[in-house]
Amino acid sequence: MSKASALACGAAAVIGITLAPAAASASTLGTRTGTPAPTSTPAPTSSGGSDPDTTVTFAVTSGALTMTAPTAADLGSGAPGTTITGALGAVTVTDDRALLSASWTATASSTAYTTGGGTPAETIPATDLGYAPGAITTTGTITATGTDITMSNSAQTVVAGTDGVGNNTASWDPTITVAVPASAVFGTYTGTITHSVS
Repeated sequence: MSKASALACGAAAVIGITLAPAAASASTLGTRTGTPAPTSTPAPTSSGGSDPDTTVTFAVTSGALTMTAPTAADLGSGAPGTTITGALGAVTVTDDRALLSASWTATASSTAYTTGGGTPAETIPATDLGYAPGAITTTGTITATGTDITMSNSAQTVVAGTDGVGNNTASWDPTITVAVPASAVFGTYTGTITHSVS
């Protein structure tokens, strides 16, 4: 091989050696000076806020303690010296006071019963009548207890409501008995039973 050929091959070899670093350098330079490589988008972070609360209010209303009873009742008929028995009709206590601890007392009283001119011979006293509440039906929370009484002109407890909570009702159909005196005279006798609740 001539010296010229040897120098040419050596130059080519040197150039080849220097080209590789040059190419690598160019690539590196391109990465440094070109468009930056894309990076991943960071995950969203919590705003750190709390769940909002709303204060809500409303009112529960209250009513009254009331009572209903029949406006009229016919107990039937019987001879002197016998007993007349009949149903008075539904009596109802309605307690709409919405109390935490509810109680009430229902009473009954009666006038005397008269016919004709209302003379002593034509009068049957209230004490000849009996009042028996019988079965009591309730709604809501209430304990209703009935008491049989002999009627009089004074109010007496016939049903007591205890241990009530909130609104409640109690209903009963009292049985009225009349011990007709042997001395009673013929006629239709009329009197008044009055109920009250408190």
